[in-house]
Amino acid sequence: MARPPRLLHVHGSFSLGGKEARAVRLMNLWGDRAHHSIVSAAPDAMGARDAIDPALQVDFPTPPPLMGRPGLRRFREIANFLKSFDLILTYNWGAMDAVISHRFATSFMHLPPLIHHEDGFNADEANGLKPQRNLYRRLALQRAEALVVPSVRLESIARQVWRQPEDKVHLIRNGIDVARYVTPPAPDAIPALGRTPGKLLVGTLAGLRAVKNIPRLVRAVAAHRDRLQLAIVGEGPERDAILAEAASHGLDDICLAGFMTDPWRFVGLFDIFALSSDSEQFPISLVEAMAASVPVAAMDVGDVANMVAPENRPFIVPDEQQLAAALGALADDAGLRARLGRANQERAIRDFDEARMVDAYAALYGKALAQPDILR
Repeated sequence: MARPPRLLHVHGSFSLGGKEARAVRLMNLWGDRAHHSIVSAAPDAMGARDAIDPALQVDFPTPPPLMGRPGLRRFREIANFLKSFDLILTYNWGAMDAVISHRFATSFMHLPPLIHHEDGFNADEANGLKPQRNLYRRLALQRAEALVVPSVRLESIARQVWRQPEDKVHLIRNGIDVARYVTPPAPDAIPALGRTPGKLLVGTLAGLRAVKNIPRLVRAVAAHRDRLQLAIVGEGPERDAILAEAASHGLDDICLAGFMTDPWRFVGLFDIFALSSDSEQFPISLVEAMAASVPVAAMDVGDVANMVAPENRPFIVPDEQQLAAALGALADDAGLRARLGRANQERAIRDFDEARMVDAYAALYGKALAQPDILR
């Protein structure tokens, strides 16, 4: 192609979270080698666009409704929208109607290849997958070029539950530019944060959604409120509920910093990184904290226990009571925090640098475009 290939990104929501941060990072790295169009099934949830390099060729077209009652007419409208692009990239359950539209229309319409990405589950599937959705995914993914997952657990689900062929499923672990996180941050890197003298800072990065279960973290920190302060970087619909939970537990110095770009500039301020989600797979925020040499206390979800350094695994726990205990144990021992932080950073440098991730995506997308080196 003389022109850059046109890539359509179909999201259920484009509020900045792990999958959006990865997609934007890839766009920014590839620069003018591709033109990107981004749509969201939730048109008002487009906060991640602020992290896109302004110099990029990006537009935000208006698609047919991407969520709603299944119907051939709506699926045909979606398929007609898809056909003007060179590669379709869909993300998570919220984009599945675009996937099934592509699957049905390929029998009578020339459509570009489609690659689907599954990064995890929302609160409605945190405690178990819905059988109807499993069947829908099996049907919808039949003609997808590839299915990309970031975690071993999701790889197993894709093959055993969604019954995808082994050669279609691609395990590509999330990576970051680790070198950016090594430099200590400025003390005022989180403008909204007022440090409470004598307290350690527990921090997390998360979209404020129910599945992240930030109220659980509020309660775990509140058990040590005489020596721990909580900072939360992220934005979302659960903000008021989190503030109410903090007030009811006497956590009067909580900081809700809102959305912030460039996490390498501030993650190192945390004395402890905490993850309280009901469901995760391979959270980028965890890798960011590890790269910044921060010890971790987290719920045992997805691949988290296998991501942290082996020394940190005892602090990856199954319930809220043990999360509070893990925070307390880390708060008690500065030497332990330093050792775990160093071990986590070494693991991130060794295993989670973004170069491997970028190469894998470039190869997969290039193959689908029949131009293996277009994004390299």
